[in-house]
Amino acid sequence: MEKTNQTEQRTSLVGDPAEILFRKKTINVLRGITVKQLMKQYPHKDDQQIVAAIINNRVVSLTAQILRSGTVDLVPVASYHGVRIYRRHLTMMLYEVFCRLFPTASMTVGQAILEGYYFEVGGVKVNDDFLNKMEQEMHSLAAQKELFTYSRVPVEEARRLFAKKGSDVKRQLLDRWPSSHVGVMGLRGFLDFCLGPVAPHTGYFKDFKLLKIGEDLVLQFPNLGGLDTGRNEGPQPKLLATLKQSRKWSKLAGVSNIAELNSAGINGSIREVILVAEGLHEKSIAEIAGEIASGGHKLIFVAGPSSAGKTTFAKRLSIQLQAVGLRPTAISLDNYYVDREKTPLDDKGEFDFEALEAIDLPTFNEHLNKMLDGKRVLTPVFNFQTGIRTPESKWFPVELKEHQVLIIEGIHGLNDALTLAVPPKQKFKIYINALNPLSIDEHNRLHTSDARLIRRLVRDRHYRGYSAAQTIDNWQSVRRGERKHIFPFQESANVIFDTSLIYEFSVLKIFAERYLLEVPRSHSAYAEAYRLREFLSIFVPVLPADIPQTSLIREFIGGSGFSY
Repeated sequence: MEKTNQTEQRTSLVGDPAEILFRKKTINVLRGITVKQLMKQYPHKDDQQIVAAIINNRVVSLTAQILRSGTVDLVPVASYHGVRIYRRHLTMMLYEVFCRLFPTASMTVGQAILEGYYFEVGGVKVNDDFLNKMEQEMHSLAAQKELFTYSRVPVEEARRLFAKKGSDVKRQLLDRWPSSHVGVMGLRGFLDFCLGPVAPHTGYFKDFKLLKIGEDLVLQFPNLGGLDTGRNEGPQPKLLATLKQSRKWSKLAGVSNIAELNSAGINGSIREVILVAEGLHEKSIAEIAGEIASGGHKLIFVAGPSSAGKTTFAKRLSIQLQAVGLRPTAISLDNYYVDREKTPLDDKGEFDFEALEAIDLPTFNEHLNKMLDGKRVLTPVFNFQTGIRTPESKWFPVELKEHQVLIIEGIHGLNDALTLAVPPKQKFKIYINALNPLSIDEHNRLHTSDARLIRRLVRDRHYRGYSAAQTIDNWQSVRRGERKHIFPFQESANVIFDTSLIYEFSVLKIFAERYLLEVPRSHSAYAEAYRLREFLSIFVPVLPADIPQTSLIREFIGGSGFSY
């Protein structure tokens, strides 16, 4: 009876007035009106670029109803949410064309590279003829403005639909789906999970490139609105090799997608998955240490984006360096910041702490060369509260004696402009990132930036006093700095190391879901918090008891054997 009353109450609201803020104006509308209908009542010249909406800080399709007072914002293609929608829909268009042209072949989505997504292709040769056929059909699909469909169906019905399409991975994932119903998105005869707002039609998604990479394919996305700074569309052989190695690692652990990970979490084999994943990390770090020792390098630079796990990686590398007879010591590039008043300003007139010029390059290079000459150097300590260095009496002495190496962790470690005065043969550069090879299914990938964002919001909430809302609000600024100062230099590294762990989402879920629930509905970060909660809901939780104290993930969830 209670459920019936709630339904009747909700229905009765339709047609009642609601006051909303739309396009900077407060207007009254009837509850139940869709965003699409609202746009027709208040047209704008840019409406052809709108692919979704944000109702009261939740991203929705244009067919969504307005059921209460609040705010209604529109999502253009050239925006953060618009870019995600663009890539998801264009990927679906790629699959629709591929399955129609090559029904007996296979194509599995992989990680990001060359400003696009990597796809493993089987059963058909990727050559110029293949690329031309695919591009022509995709452009034709965009020109026809084919409708995307959406339906919310019972899980059992979705299992039947995907089984009929031959998608065993989707069917297996639905075995442990967190709710009784699931959203299904369609394009012509192709069906997929609906993992976000549905755009009206294919006409929005006409700009792309298809590239051959080895025996496989890359779907390259456009720079929508110039949002992607520091784009890297050139060859990335080192990154590609690392991505393939990560995929190999996941297969060795017996987990390639969320369905397999969830099964491991339930049947108890997750313990073996954890041990294999951690063992592969240790083996790779040991190999890096051996390469450093055999090359006679004295300076080891470790760089990577936020929450890649640089600190723990550096500590584990130190152990492996000791195991091959070297004695590592470490300094932080952060201690070589110039005084706050000398820090360069960004376009908004604010301090740009990520600019290379924020580092005292002359002093840094002088100190490194003195160390290489065997001289004792007092290295500075920067006080982040006062914005200036501490007095020299509090600086730390560093001296590189025989068999000693120096590990330097910092954002600019891959940029040769940081150490122009240092001989190249003395430098060994390591780029690390969480390049998680896990996929949702054969058609849907995980975003590596999501892995790092979830790591960061858990760590920030645990140890730095920042709420999930604050971390999310600051994330886009962090991402812009990474694209400008880190990603363009990743191919210059001697080695690239994937810090992701195939099981980590199942562990992070336990902490992150709670912290994401703390984000108020009225907060600007709610839309992203809601999306992350929906994403995490499909993972079976795994308790951290079996994770080693030396694991990289311990840097974020706690319980590490290292001191930070």
